Amino acid sequence: MGNTNTGDNMKIRLGYACISETIIGTSSSTYPYTKYKEEQDNKKLEQIIRSNLFHLQKLLIYNNKNNIHFFRISSNLIPLATKEEVTLDYFTPYQQEYQKIAQIIQEKKMRVDFHPGEYCVINSTKKKVVDGSIEILKYHYNLLKYLKIKNPILVIHVGSMEFGKEKSLTRFINNFKKLPKEIQKVIAIENDDKSFTIEDCLYLADHLKIPVILDYHHHICNPSTKRIEELLPKIVKTWTTTPKMHFSSPKKKTKKEMRSHNDYINCNEFIDFLKILKKTKQDIDIMIEAKKKDEALFRLVRELKYQTEIIFLDETSFIL
Repeated sequence: MGNTNTGDNMKIRLGYACISETIIGTSSSTYPYTKYKEEQDNKKLEQIIRSNLFHLQKLLIYNNKNNIHFFRISSNLIPLATKEEVTLDYFTPYQQEYQKIAQIIQEKKMRVDFHPGEYCVINSTKKKVVDGSIEILKYHYNLLKYLKIKNPILVIHVGSMEFGKEKSLTRFINNFKKLPKEIQKVIAIENDDKSFTIEDCLYLADHLKIPVILDYHHHICNPSTKRIEELLPKIVKTWTTTPKMHFSSPKKKTKKEMRSHNDYINCNEFIDFLKILKKTKQDIDIMIEAKKKDEALFRLVRELKYQTEIIFLDETSFIL
């Protein structure tokens, strides 16, 4: 069961993903594989890793100072970690850096997670892609361990639609069961904007006992047959911790650009979403997915304070 709020109020915490628009430096610097193969410069790769870990530490300190309790760490933290030809140890030489980051996360009780990208497709029909997806998941799982993250989560999509939805869902279930048990325990499934709806994710949750993440923007682009109000109780029940959801606004409401994220969040649409969530009486963490990252989060907060009577507990948390 989800972590249901037993009082009249429910707590909402807002978070953002990967990069701050405010502070200088990034934890997402990369080393293109083609360039690495040409240069074979492990010293350069080590410098990038140290820089990324240093800037992640700065970013988490910034988040704490601004009472941002919920954050997605970039998957690019360790460049080339999943490339078989790159044998660099990305743990032992950096234990001190990992420890500093883990200490901030633990002491400040932050919720952090990862969202492996588009190349993680565990229901692919191609063995090479599935094997590569498993390596991607192992890399992310290792980072969860190194950073000593409590209630760890890796967010993934269902993936391929090859040979139709029914066979694709079956492939997902079969391949999921072949994953290492420790990885199975940290996966959460998210609906997407083209192929797999929130109902499809709930079908997988029934079979695999994994939490479901509602991406409301994706749901608008790719709706289920049932209204979201009917599905929300089922969604929150898939969680044993506070449910996590995603919210973004479309770049434009044209068919061509509907799926793209806007720089900021449409406050009126977000207020409408909160009205739907209110019926769950459930504490919920909402990841703001906007191109302006933390700037979008804080602009949304300012608009909410102006347009509503919502009671804020701190800069990014409020009660409904």
